[in-house]
Amino acid sequence: MRGRLSLAPRLRAFSDTDIVDALFDRDPVGLMLLDPQGRVMRANDAAVAAAGAAAGDMLSAHLPSATARALDRARAGDTDAKVEAVLGAPGAERVLSLVCLPLRAGACLVRVKDLTHERALEERLAQSQRLQEVGQLAGGIAHDFNNLLTVILGGVDELLARPQAPEALEDLQQVRASARRGASLVAQLLAFGRRQTLMPRVLALNDAIRAAADLLGRVLGEGVRLTLELEEPGRMVRVDPTQFDQVLVNLAVNARDAMQGQGTLTIASGHLLLLRPETIGAESVPPGRYATVEVRDTGAGIPPDVLPHILEPFFTTKRERGGTGLGLSTVHGIIRQSGGYLAVESKLGVGTCMRILLPRHEAAAPWQQPAAPVVEIKAEVPAGQGEILLVEDEAPVRRLAERTLTRRGWHVIAAACAQDALELLEESQNLHLACVVSDVVMPGMDGPALVRTLREKRPSLPAILVSGYADAPLRAQLASERVRFLSKPFAMDDLASAVAAAVEA
Repeated sequence: MRGRLSLAPRLRAFSDTDIVDALFDRDPVGLMLLDPQGRVMRANDAAVAAAGAAAGDMLSAHLPSATARALDRARAGDTDAKVEAVLGAPGAERVLSLVCLPLRAGACLVRVKDLTHERALEERLAQSQRLQEVGQLAGGIAHDFNNLLTVILGGVDELLARPQAPEALEDLQQVRASARRGASLVAQLLAFGRRQTLMPRVLALNDAIRAAADLLGRVLGEGVRLTLELEEPGRMVRVDPTQFDQVLVNLAVNARDAMQGQGTLTIASGHLLLLRPETIGAESVPPGRYATVEVRDTGAGIPPDVLPHILEPFFTTKRERGGTGLGLSTVHGIIRQSGGYLAVESKLGVGTCMRILLPRHEAAAPWQQPAAPVVEIKAEVPAGQGEILLVEDEAPVRRLAERTLTRRGWHVIAAACAQDALELLEESQNLHLACVVSDVVMPGMDGPALVRTLREKRPSLPAILVSGYADAPLRAQLASERVRFLSKPFAMDDLASAVAAAVEA
């Protein structure tokens, strides 16, 4: 009791105002005091810190009208009148959560919380989910569309093999060219959806860039100066060489267009070590050792309102020049399917930097895909003089393939599904199959399962799987089994050549 009484004189030295001021100013929660007209009379350091660069707006005469409405609700007795306010200049906006607590005489105490980072993460997650859904849709559409293109190309090739009038010949060639262009667009969709078939191998990154630079000279034109800044010693990466070239060409063409054919394009290599997850551009990159490739231009830069959308499929600023909006989304899909990341940085009036991060490959010697075991073929089944089991659920594709292989001398056993194929083989015990050609995706048993079933009795049976796309499990299977893959759409001559090669291997 004596101790408490002895403190009383000291406490009298502080007024109630002093104590309130200390609590208000030092509270870790952002606090603002508003007068009855909604003007900010006072804000503590935590509130100013939450607003960041928007603090000047927050401390201006009035807050946004949405906040005023929240104040009206608070004055009416709503004890949780909450609103989100977006303050700050474009490109530096801050999202603040404001909870209004009514005071006497119409004044209000406002709790302030910075939601900028939280909202950015939510938007990034939502965008990632949207892109994933589009990728899944693209993969499904591509499978069916490739079947249609296979029929178109096969039918045109058959007509071109016959005598045609000059006008008809020109029309058929135009149809074939359009079908090929459609196949190229489908391939871009598959790349975006990360469902294309990659054939990765270990590359010396600097050597791959130098080789691509030789091709870019003809693409960029005389007005663009190409410079290389390659870090030595160079790093090794495991990618599909053809797809990596496509990535560099696409980025270089975009840079050329951004510079309107005049400027400097720089391709640089380097390395990056991340000890913890980091956000680079719009990508969340896990820890690891990365080889980096930067493609930098001296163009006008990308406007801030456009930058978040440039990797989205079908988004283009060159619609009037025939842009499809699949170029950068294709690049992004190839890089992500290769285990890497793509970050974009741009400043108006300065230029744009596309930074690729690929996992470093630490093996001392370049990786080589193991050769498939040699398949022994019985002497009594020479190429072109045996039975081919053809399993394809698309009737037009099946008819064209059957007709083509029959003309090449094969006896074709055609079936619409795996179950029908097995029943046909069960009925014909004396068949000597030279090869099985099967679609991958079919009702019931799929192509890989059919091949495994057939090889239980015929372990050395050559097999060719065809599909509009190949997902990751299938690619892993093809690397470990004696199975060839033919991607749709294909020309019928390509199918005949693949069968002959499989039988003769």
